[in-house]
Amino acid sequence: MSAEHKILAVFGSTGSIGRNTLEVVRRHPEHFSVRYLTGNSNADLMIEQVKEFRPAAVAVTDGEARRKVRDAVGEQAEVLDGSGLTELAAREDYHTMVSSLVGFAGLLPTTEAIRAGKHIALANKETLVVAGEVITGLLREHGVQLVPIDSEHSAIQQCIVGEPAQSVARIILTASGGPFRGRSAAELEHVTPADALKHPNWSMGSKISIDSATLMNKGLEVIEAHWLFDVAPGDIDVVVHPQSIIHSMVEFSDGSLKAQLGVPDMKIPIHYALTWPDRIAADYERADMARIGTLTFEEPDRETFPCLQLAFDSLQAGGTAPAVLNAANEVGVAAFLRGDIPFPGIPAVIADALDRCDIRPADTLETVVEADREAREFAEASLPHYSSVTTTRT
Repeated sequence: MSAEHKILAVFGSTGSIGRNTLEVVRRHPEHFSVRYLTGNSNADLMIEQVKEFRPAAVAVTDGEARRKVRDAVGEQAEVLDGSGLTELAAREDYHTMVSSLVGFAGLLPTTEAIRAGKHIALANKETLVVAGEVITGLLREHGVQLVPIDSEHSAIQQCIVGEPAQSVARIILTASGGPFRGRSAAELEHVTPADALKHPNWSMGSKISIDSATLMNKGLEVIEAHWLFDVAPGDIDVVVHPQSIIHSMVEFSDGSLKAQLGVPDMKIPIHYALTWPDRIAADYERADMARIGTLTFEEPDRETFPCLQLAFDSLQAGGTAPAVLNAANEVGVAAFLRGDIPFPGIPAVIADALDRCDIRPADTLETVVEADREAREFAEASLPHYSSVTTTRT
């Protein structure tokens, strides 16, 4: 695809990825314009975005925020409710969906966009985590291009461009280690949501920040990488790289190793996803390697941060196991942010769900949706067992 003008639908425009996407649009109006926006509860920001980017329609899922947006924008844009997510995704008059909704909520709109033949710039990793078999089949069926936005998967894609597929021996995802790198399990029992939201390198939303702190974000990226690049689970590794300059690496069959480097700025992988396979010049910050000086690497602590291993285990189990993992994680993260369970309660809730929920083949969207529903119900019911700092189930 050439670097022609592209009309975008930005799903999750008031979140971190959505805001960065609109900054890319702002810097390159000759290449991009916006047809649709969607958000949840940040009415003030959505109103600002409508006034600046003049979309034809927006969908706002929160009722109070939707009323405020509708009152403020008047005739400037059509304002839809939450059901408008799938309706907008299926509309014909845009080219690329930026899928940056948080969590399982991104699955159905992204599916509708693929069925409508839209190209996908994917930041919603959960879509592939829970329904990788279904999504990859739909991409083939509809001839749709999907380019990842996550910095790690963008790095992998940049490393394998032009390489024979059979030459890829191993994918190595890098992780910052999060705000609790080096902490003991005992120390983690008393950390607060405010502590967990302080990511050392990246500015992200609350859910992904907690996932980074537990290393679940890296586990979800492992599952996403499996589906994106058709790499066996045993050929995907994770290494902690605290500086977040190397975004990921690929090892090839001859022993060569490629890495993609850059400053931790999400605008760069967003820009790459929107302009792929071209590279359009941009003035984002450059990495000053002399100033950075040292790049270090270490093994992740899978015992202290068991979410990473739980993700590997669910990928190996296959079927609906990743959907169960994701659903239980979303429930656990929300409970931790509310103060209902301690930080170690998150992996405990997930492990319990994986042990107790039925795992079935994940070959239809309906099966995945049902597995998600069942796992959420189970995880919600199990939360009282993990309300203290002791995470052994009573």
